[in-house]
Amino acid sequence: MPETAAKPSKRATAASKPKAKGKVAKQAPKRTGRPSKYTPELAAEMCDRLSNGEPLRQICRDEHMPHWTQVYEWLSRDEGLSLQVARAREAGYDALAEEALEIADTPKLGAKKVFSSGSEEGEDNMTVTEEDMLGHRKLQIETRLKLLACWNPKKYGTKVAVGGDPGNPIQIEAQVEADNFLAAIMKNAELKRQVSANE
Repeated sequence: MPETAAKPSKRATAASKPKAKGKVAKQAPKRTGRPSKYTPELAAEMCDRLSNGEPLRQICRDEHMPHWTQVYEWLSRDEGLSLQVARAREAGYDALAEEALEIADTPKLGAKKVFSSGSEEGEDNMTVTEEDMLGHRKLQIETRLKLLACWNPKKYGTKVAVGGDPGNPIQIEAQVEADNFLAAIMKNAELKRQVSANE
């Protein structure tokens, strides 16, 4: 059987460490970084910025704000905060819709450069014109409207009637006709019964 080395006793290891006399042990440096503790001030700033249409992850990119995963932890624990954030987001959706309208109503001038090579000497010609940046404005508006349709489909989405929707049930015409036909048969049978009873 192979021999194993004996472990040194705790007293031996403790004795081997020199102790500094008269010196206070240094404390570990205080951790800095994003806050992780909930404060009403952080929640108020977050709700204010959400109500202006700023996305949560963009808010959480600021150094003084917590990481977005921490915010979702707070929301899962605090129902009051969750309701505040939901109300702020609803207001933020309206702010984004108003922003899309403002973008549509406000022309944005930009320079358009057109290059052409038509000279015999091989020189390229460049024409610069100033015009409204319609393509860019259209992209900004469409992006906001598509996000709104995803985030709040009841208010900003396209309304589509779907079979089986509890708010808008679809009746099958064959069923309505069958009910009318059954009622006519029952009425006819009742009339026949009355006629035969009178004979």
